[in-house]
Parts: sequence; C-alpha cells; structure tokens
Amino acid sequence: MAISLGTRISGLLVAGAVAVAVTAFGGDRGGGPESGGDGGGGAIVTAGPSARPLAAAPSASPTPRQSPAGEASGLVDPTAPPHTHRGTAPHPSASRTRPPAGRPLPSPAWLPPGPVSPDADAVPDAWSLYDRLRDPARCRTALPLIDRTPAGPDRRLLRGLAEACLAVQGRGGSWDTAAADHTALAGRADTCKERAAYAVLGALLDFHRQHPHATVPLRTARGGPPACAYRVAGVDTSQAAPGDTVGIELRGVYFDPAELARYGEVFIGGKRLDPAPVIRSRNGDALVLAAVVPALDGCPRTADVVVRYGSAEARLPDALTVVAPAAVPSPAPSSGTPQGVLPLGPLPAHLPRP
Repeated sequence: MAISLGTRISGLLVAGAVAVAVTAFGGDRGGGPESGGDGGGGAIVTAGPSARPLAAAPSASPTPRQSPAGEASGLVDPTAPPHTHRGTAPHPSASRTRPPAGRPLPSPAWLPPGPVSPDADAVPDAWSLYDRLRDPARCRTALPLIDRTPAGPDRRLLRGLAEACLAVQGRGGSWDTAAADHTALAGRADTCKERAAYAVLGALLDFHRQHPHATVPLRTARGGPPACAYRVAGVDTSQAAPGDTVGIELRGVYFDPAELARYGEVFIGGKRLDPAPVIRSRNGDALVLAAVVPALDGCPRTADVVVRYGSAEARLPDALTVVAPAAVPSPAPSSGTPQGVLPLGPLPAHLPRP
C-alpha cells in the first residue's frame, strides 16, 4: 500500500505541474482585458508570452489617396466625389480644364472700346458691327448682320469672333470656324478695330486649347484704353494761302470712311469748308483728305485743323500758317499804239473807181 500511495502522490504532482504549465502558456488567448476575458490568472499571464508589448494602434487619420488631377502627393478632401478614372491616367487636357479647388476659371478678356462709330447711315459695316459685338449677349444676333456686309477679310474676322463668342459661353457657335478664320487672316487685319478683334479671337482660341471642355461667361470690358486713337496726324504743308489745296492725314479712324465723306466736316482756322472733304487716299485706318484753304482774317496767322463726324472729332492745333494771297500786279497804263498793232485810219465811204 505504501508504494501504491507514493505512486499516486507522484502522479498527482505531475498532473498539477502540467495543468499549471498549460494555463500559463494559454493565457494570451483568453486572460487579458483586450480579449474580453475576466482578467483571472493575472500573475501567470503576465509571466507568459502575453508580456510582449502590443502593436501600436493605427492612426485615425484618413488613408492618403490620389487626387483627381493625378498628383501622387497630397490628400483630397474625403467628402469630395471619387475620381472617375480609377486605374487610368487622366487625359492630358483634363487637369488643365479643372480649375483650382473652389476657384472658377477666369473669363478671357473681351473686346475693348472702339470708340463707338457714329454710324449715321445705320447700314451694317465692320466698324459698327464691332461695336455690336462688344456686348457678348449680342453675338448671335450679330451673325446675320455680318453676313449682309460685303465679302472681305473684315467680314470673315467678325464671323469667326462671333462663333468663338458663342462657343466659349456654351451657346453654340463653332470652334472649327473660328480657328479657320483666325488662321486665314494672319497678318491681314489692317485697322485698329480689326487688330483688336483678331487679338481677342486668338486669346479665345488659346483658352479653348488649354480648357477644351470648359465654358465661361464673357463680360463687356469697362474702361481701359480704346482700340483706336483717332487723331489728325498732320498736314502736308506748313504754309498755305487761301485757295490752296492741302492734304490732312487722319490716323486711327474707327468708322466707315465713306460716311465721313458724306457727313463729315472740316474746319481750318475755325471756318467750315464747303464742299465736304474729299478722300484722297486710304491705307487701313489712315486717311488723307483733300481740303481747300479758306480766306481768313488777319493773315498771316496759324490755324487749327478740325475734322468732325458726329461725335467723332480730331483736332490739330496750329496745324499750318495761312498767309495772305500774293498780290497780282495790274498792267501799267500806256499811250500810243501797242507794239505789233498797226494803226487804222478812217476808211473812205466809197472807194474811187478806176
């Protein structure tokens, strides 16, 4: 019985040791507070493998993701709509079309002031149609009026401008027509209004190339320098007498020259000339008028030259000196028979018969 009892006691001690070891090594899975256990066996669990330091908790900040514009760095607002081109590179124009966050695209500059043509005859022409197009809301109604003007570079330029005006605002129009007209007219804009229109058309086409899917409103330009600087550039002589014909050069003409010849007025020394001025030559927005110097009091004297058509007026102070006409000497009285003239005596009433 003694041997049997000792064997039993040894067996119990071995079983107890095994139980303690099993409990110690299994504490990671059930004993700690993080696992939802009751926290029992704290001394044994602390001594076991569960004493290793826990991994750091992940940060609460959002995971970085690529922005819609394709930048590899930087975070996008988590509330922003997801990028629609997942897994593919954005189209090269897409990043140019998209404005910075929260900021709309700036509108391209529109036509500067002309100034406004007097347009006394109310017939559509390139100068008055430029004034109509200055209001971007009137681009559509300008197109049929442009078609009524004579064929030429100015009509094609205004047509291309009107088409681009509509297209950039998302109101129709044709970018293809605008681009073709701009290309065809390179170097051919020869008046101040045409040069301004050509520059604006080029800027609209540049905007479209950078932002091919964007539409923006256009706004009428307020203030700023006008497209044309209308003035009397000079007179072709510094001195003239009444009755002489002089040439008056105008620059920056912003209205139809034909209307100036019909409705315009020229003043020299404050005296209005009659008849109306005659256009001697024209080159783009430069004109030369032929004018006859009137008789003025107090000659010799300097005289201003003024050219006026409606609200358009150009003045050149002290443009020329008007001198008194040269005196024509009268013939001196003479006696006797002038040289080369035979004297005539009295003729007989009847010649004698032979």
